[in-house]
Amino acid sequence: MKIDRLVSIIMILLNKERIGAQELAEMFEVSPRTIYRDIESINMAGIPIRSTTGVGGGFEIMQNYKIEKNVFSSADLSAILMGLSSLTDMVRGDELISALAKVKSFIPNDRAKDIEIRSNQVRIDLSAWIGNNNVQQYLGIIKTALQESRLLSFEYVAHHGKKTVRIVEPYQLVFKNSHWYFQGYCYERNDFRLFRLSRIANLHMKEEKFVPRDFQKAIFDSREIFETMTVRIKLRIHESVMDRVLDYCSYDHFLPADDEHYLVDFPFIENDYNYDILLSFGSKCECLEPPHIREEMKRKTHDLANIYAN
Repeated sequence: MKIDRLVSIIMILLNKERIGAQELAEMFEVSPRTIYRDIESINMAGIPIRSTTGVGGGFEIMQNYKIEKNVFSSADLSAILMGLSSLTDMVRGDELISALAKVKSFIPNDRAKDIEIRSNQVRIDLSAWIGNNNVQQYLGIIKTALQESRLLSFEYVAHHGKKTVRIVEPYQLVFKNSHWYFQGYCYERNDFRLFRLSRIANLHMKEEKFVPRDFQKAIFDSREIFETMTVRIKLRIHESVMDRVLDYCSYDHFLPADDEHYLVDFPFIENDYNYDILLSFGSKCECLEPPHIREEMKRKTHDLANIYAN
């Protein structure tokens, strides 16, 4: 985990006059390129690290600079503790526990109570209420495979229920929109792909290792794409499903229709996923317009009724 490695590098540099990139890379089992990126991150955090070349060269914290415990404000330490605590609840590992311990070592005794109160003001719980029980187990397997550059094999259920067997080089774990994903290079597709953990079955870490290739992080900010695809539809909903509809649009899109109903200006993308959202509201929701979406809802509910009629 990067934050644990950064804290560890800072501790090493505080206790050593100078250390080389290759030595650090071997110590943390990463590439020298990764160490150079880490050093850049530490510099950007305000800790001045100097690099010297030649025999005996390496990295060192600039002379006369010393990290004091009060370099972090109470807000800084509280934010770090909240983030680390949320990860340790979901992705268990000795390195995260170690990182927590190291961060806590920066807390002065006179600020300990204040920081404890602040860090408990926000709780980030990444676990689901219900769902696939394998996800947490798979997170641990993928994290180990990431650290050891080991191949993963698994069965994957893609769109429309299509099942395939994949062998993948893992590169990144991602938590997005209440779901865990991992990005990796898929041997079947000969390209990088994003896999949702809840759609994975029979995940195994293979003995075979791989040489990491150049990796470009996936772009997850798709707001512009969704804005161009989104249309506004008018719904008439019963007040009993108002709380669920609010998961998809804000309260200023609601207009009272009568004592028990609201008219809702609802953002909608014309695909199966969004039609299923409307269907999930059952008889408490009616699409009023546009006409073609209303007709499609009639067709889908007719097909559903036929299933139960037969």
